[in-house]
Formats: sequence, C-alpha cells, structure tokens
Amino acid sequence: MTQKAYRSQIFHLLGDPQVDEAAYQYFKDGLLIVEDGFVKAIGSYRSLVKTLRATTKVKHYKNHLIMPGFIDTHIHFPQVDIIGSYGRQLMDWLQDYTFPAEMNFSDPKVCTQTANFFVKELLRNGTTSALVFGTVHEGSVDALFNEAQKKNMRLIAGKVLMDRGAPKGLLDGKDLGKAATKRLIKKWHGRGRLGYAITPRFAPTSTPDQLAMAGTLKKENPTVHVHTHMCENKDEIKYVGELFPQAADYLNVYEKHGLVGDKTVLAHGVHMSMSMCKRISKSGAAISLCPTSNMFIGSGLFNLSQLRRHKVAHALGTDIGAGTSFSLLATMNAAYSVCQLRDLSLSSMDAFYMATLGGAKVLSIDENVGNFEPGKEADFVVMDLKATPLITRRMKTAKKRLKAMLFAIMILGDDRMISETFVMGKSVYKKVL
Repeated sequence: MTQKAYRSQIFHLLGDPQVDEAAYQYFKDGLLIVEDGFVKAIGSYRSLVKTLRATTKVKHYKNHLIMPGFIDTHIHFPQVDIIGSYGRQLMDWLQDYTFPAEMNFSDPKVCTQTANFFVKELLRNGTTSALVFGTVHEGSVDALFNEAQKKNMRLIAGKVLMDRGAPKGLLDGKDLGKAATKRLIKKWHGRGRLGYAITPRFAPTSTPDQLAMAGTLKKENPTVHVHTHMCENKDEIKYVGELFPQAADYLNVYEKHGLVGDKTVLAHGVHMSMSMCKRISKSGAAISLCPTSNMFIGSGLFNLSQLRRHKVAHALGTDIGAGTSFSLLATMNAAYSVCQLRDLSLSSMDAFYMATLGGAKVLSIDENVGNFEPGKEADFVVMDLKATPLITRRMKTAKKRLKAMLFAIMILGDDRMISETFVMGKSVYKKVL
C-alpha cells in the first residue's frame, strides 16, 4: 500500500453552506494523507505527521492552498475551437458556429486530437470531473472516453441525439441514434471512473419519437444520466412552444418522455416559472448554471434566489464553447456578477460549494469525490497563492480571514493559480515555472 502526504493550507466543504454555515474544514497548516489513490486522513500537520509511516515523504507546498478538484457540470468538448466567436445569440450561434464545428468530428483524427487537448485543458484548469457533450458522431465519445481513461478521470459524457433542425451530416438515422447509444453505454458506462449520459441536444433538435426513444433507453439503463439544455434563451423557449404545442411548458416536453429524474442535469434554466422549479425539485433533477455563456451570447441572468427558494439542486458549468473560460474560478467570478445584478450576494463559501461538493452532488458522484472525507478518491488541486503580483499583494491582507481569502481567489483567480492537479492521488498536471 502506497502512502503519500501533502502539507499546505487545506480547505474543503462538508455540506451545503446554505444549510450549515459551519460545514467546512480549514487547516492553516494542514496535512492530506493519500493511500493508493484514496483519502486516508486530513487534519492539522502537527497532529497527523506522527501517524505517517517512517518511509512516507511529505510534499510541502508553501504559499499554496489545497482544495478538492473542481467539477464542471456542463461543457461541450467539440466546441473548443469556437470559443470567443463573435456576436450571436443562441439559435444563430448553433447555425453559424456550433454545427459547422461539429461537422468536423466525422474525422476520427479530429476527435482524437480535440479530446486530447480538451482533457489536458480541464486538468490545467484544476477540473478533475465533468459532464460533457460529445457530437452526434459515435467516435467523438469513444475518443473522449479514451483520453479521460488515460488520466483515470471521473467523467460522464454522451453522444448527442439529433434527428431534426441541424445539417444532414449531424442527424441520426432511421433508428434515431438508438444503436450507437446502446453500444456506447455497454462499452463505457461504469468502466473505471467513467459514466454515460443520454444526451438529446435540446427539444428543438429531437422529434417526439427520438425523445421517446431516449426515455426508453433511460428506463432500461437507470444508472445512466440524462444531459440536455432547457430554458436558455427566450427565442428558444418560444420555438419549443411552437414545436410541442401539447406540452405545458419546456420542462413538460422532457417529463412526457421520461427524461426528468434524479440523474437529469438541465443546462442553463435561465427563464423558468415557479411551477417548473417546484417540479424539478420534486423530481430530483438539477440545473447547471453557466454564467459566462449566458452573458456572452446574451441569454439572460439566472435567478439563484428562485432556485434556492424552491430547493432546486444546482451547480456550475463552463459551457465551453459559448462559455468563455475553462476555469471554474472565472466561472465563479461571473456567477458572483450575475447574482449582484439580481440583488443577491453570492458568498465565497456558496461559490466553492457549487464548484466542488455541490457539483459532485448534482452529478450523483458525491460518494466518490467533492471533498476530503476519508475513503473518497483523492482528486485535488494545488493553488498558487502567489500566482500573479496582484494576487500576491491581495493575499497579504486577505490571508488572515478564510472567507476573505476565498473571495479574493474566486474574483482574481483563473488558470494561472493552478499549480498542480491530482487525480486519484497521481499528479496529472504541473505548471511549468
């Protein structure tokens, strides 16, 4: 049994700060002990160092902060090359940028090269788990899972289902994508740390027949996830009403086809009614909030107060490529700004919860990751508290108060703060100085 130990400032959350403000642990001089990829113990250095084996070396990170790895609950790996494309809202964005980019994934080389870059970029930004859209091409998901498996990441992904409203080369055939989805579930779901998500892009690009097929697959495979979009843009919502006139609302389209439950993640949820919030909460489904994307393509400002009021589970997503950064730190910054414009002050505790344990709960992987409880998988990030001259200067005044330090990190931080990323106790990214 291999034992490793890491000394630094250490912070993690034990529960939702909205429920218990004291549900966290912080060790100014802490020690994280890892055995064979799992957390063995966490605590103060002084109390734990005496428990180490004589042969265990301690890696000391001065002026750093160790936290659980970040968890991205909504991201598109095939859209890496359209990040920062100019000037479109959702429906035009799909036609002008997304669909042309995804057409390229009929080429296996494009799939492999992009998946390789994508996984490296996640890790470079301290993201150790994610829920990911592929393209309609079966090979896109194979490539992504292959790259994630090489790093032993806990990652969930799925092949996009579309049978209308997109170019011919991106549409599923007569079987509506059923055979490819079944093959991918059999091949990848539960293999190592990987999981599958049934992935209709959104209601406008699936016929009722395809949504019904997806619901049947979910019923046959209850442990897989459902991952789709909902209520992102007002024009989109109007279009859904025209396509599905018998549905009470957007959510009801998915409800009618058996796609809303405790492993369903609905991306965005910017424009939702009270009824929808109540039904989502009751179902156990969750919303992935994507502030950089919503602002960049002008979709709107999510209403966190509404979600909290109705106890809707939620976490953060970068939504690359309409999203503008792989960094969950940058995403927390954007979430804070959105909440400010909604007359809500988002605390650093709440933001880091959404990016770690809260994200794990949304993805139903909190038994495995999300914090440093003994027995959990040792996915963690080492953050450099002297990453930039400004951060260095700010930490001198913030370091004496934990919440002030965390708030400064989430506002000033980005990928430059990620010094090293660990997956199952193994270093998978290290910043070159």
